[in-house]
This record gives sequence, C-alpha cells and structure tokens, in this order.
Amino acid sequence: MSMNLKIPHTPNMFRANIQLGMEVEVVLKKDQRTGKRTRGRVQFILTSAAFHSRGIKVQLDTRQVGRVQEIMS
Repeated sequence: MSMNLKIPHTPNMFRANIQLGMEVEVVLKKDQRTGKRTRGRVQFILTSAAFHSRGIKVQLDTRQVGRVQEIMS
C-alpha cells in the first residue's frame, strides 16, 4: 500500500515566483538539520524545474547556496 502524502504548495516551491534581486530566506545545506535560515538577495536561480517540493535552489549575492523557504519582498 503506497502512501500518498499531500504537501501544501507554497510560493517558494515555484520557480516563477523567484526573481533575481528579490530578498529571500534560504536554508543552507549545512543548516538543513536545524532549519536555520539565512536572509539574502537572489543572484542566480539554480533549479531548472518549474517546481521543487523542498524549495527552489538559489545562489545569494553572498555566494551562499540554499533552498528558498520564504520570499521577503
């Protein structure tokens, strides 16, 4: 029997909602266990897919890479 879990879709999961220069909060790879967020501005969008269930991966202007958890601007 397979479990079909429903994940609520939030704006951070859709590439179309992320734009260069916008302020976002991301979780860096090293912070995935704790969920600690880092705020910054999007320099590059690294996820090519239109949707990602854990958040769109971006590179911030500080060169840090993480998945968008919340869009601030």
